[in-house]
Amino acid sequence: MAGGGFVVGGGGNYGGSITVFVIVTCVVAAMGGLIFGYDIGISGGVTSMQPFLAKFFPSVLEKMKSNEAHENAYCKFNSHLLTLFTSSLYLAALVASFFASTITRVFGRKPTMFFGGLVFLAGSILNGVAESVLVLIIGRLLLGVGVGFANQSVPVYLSEMAPAKIRGALNMGFQMAITIGILMANLVNYGTSKIKGGYGWRVSLALAGVPAIMMTVGAIFLPDTPNSILERGNPEKARKMLEKIRGTKNVEEEYQDLLQASEAAKKVEHPWRNILQPRYRPQLVICSVIPFFQQLTGINVIMFYAPVLFLTLGFGDEASLMSAVITGVVNVVATLVSIFTVDKFGRRILFLEGGFQMIFCQIAVGVMLGLKFGVNGVGTISGTEANVVLFLICAYVAAFAWSWGPLGWLVPSEICPLEIRSAGQAINVSVNMFFTFVIAQGFLAMLCHMKFGLFFFFAAFVMIMTTFVALFLPETKNVPIEEINRVWKAHWFWGKYIPDDAVIGGGIDESSGRV
Repeated sequence: MAGGGFVVGGGGNYGGSITVFVIVTCVVAAMGGLIFGYDIGISGGVTSMQPFLAKFFPSVLEKMKSNEAHENAYCKFNSHLLTLFTSSLYLAALVASFFASTITRVFGRKPTMFFGGLVFLAGSILNGVAESVLVLIIGRLLLGVGVGFANQSVPVYLSEMAPAKIRGALNMGFQMAITIGILMANLVNYGTSKIKGGYGWRVSLALAGVPAIMMTVGAIFLPDTPNSILERGNPEKARKMLEKIRGTKNVEEEYQDLLQASEAAKKVEHPWRNILQPRYRPQLVICSVIPFFQQLTGINVIMFYAPVLFLTLGFGDEASLMSAVITGVVNVVATLVSIFTVDKFGRRILFLEGGFQMIFCQIAVGVMLGLKFGVNGVGTISGTEANVVLFLICAYVAAFAWSWGPLGWLVPSEICPLEIRSAGQAINVSVNMFFTFVIAQGFLAMLCHMKFGLFFFFAAFVMIMTTFVALFLPETKNVPIEEINRVWKAHWFWGKYIPDDAVIGGGIDESSGRV
């Protein structure tokens, strides 16, 4: 070590290859993202269906059809009870993530995924048969527990199973599954909206059971990660699993790093108290700030309420659902861009480029809405102008999908040493869910009161967070997950918090010349 810098060690060249086994297990595990994505996509479509509104939220439907809807385009759907339908899930997920943290650490990543899928399945059944708002909300709360458990366990599982050189791509399988879930939901909503008899919304909500079953069954057959097996005191079993997923017996170097990290982790009796120590300050800040910023991009305004937003902009019922499908397709394709580039170009460049593109698109949409609808929300928008707005929103979604979308889950899951990993991921999930709840609950009221300025509001936050990334987020590309502390130690700001003995499982390996 000299001048706060470290030599990049041999950890990036661990023995082994990218095996079919590890690819398959990561693909199966990533299906946990389907339940989260499906719910994000299904909510907005269902809340724009008139039969659903007539049964549960008749006052909103009356308001839409009244003269007030024509007087102020921004306030058509403003209802706290309606937004509670969407946002209650995320409040439940916030609470569940803390329980999931303990289960992940004590019993492993697999049981956490299994339980999450099972509870999500129960919630989807309740929502499909609901006859009252109370049953509807209880179903949403159960869905939230499922999401909290899945979001706690899946990103950690993927980061621990993946080789360092493709960890970014495999971890992003979770975000890819989220985007596929959103697209599936948008397509389902488009189809069920055409069902005669007014029960299409039931089909939309009940079909959430399909990804839940996939995740539950998948979790039964998944192997546990070597990190988790070591954490639970089975070193020989962990070594065999590491050999299996790396496809070679030559895993001594990586195994020793895992063993050192596990021994250090066992000395920590209270990970929640431990993560507050100065030596974990970088991880605590990043695991708190990244999910906060991810929600303040405004993406869930688009994903939750895309059909509602497009209806507000003057699209017809069918056109609004189809526009949501288009943004869903863009989301999936752009996430593929991130998967193929994140381990080649790194995390920072995607964060920064995505930030600049989102800022431009949000300001442009805000200007267009301001010119067409003004402060009073009175006005019309032509077909060409509506298409321009749709294009800008798609460009914004694309930028998010290859930057803050997948990286918001990848970076927090890979930066924490084993002794605080479950606590760090719980903080990541809970902060994410809390601000998802705040945005989901407040968006329709914010749109009604802030009007087109809402897009400027989110653009300002994207400016702040892009600056934060430029200054405070180090590059973690191709760095083995158990060696991540050397990245913090070399950083101009965070280095002062990291003691020398924190590098690689509690020490510097002088014999190999590695840090």
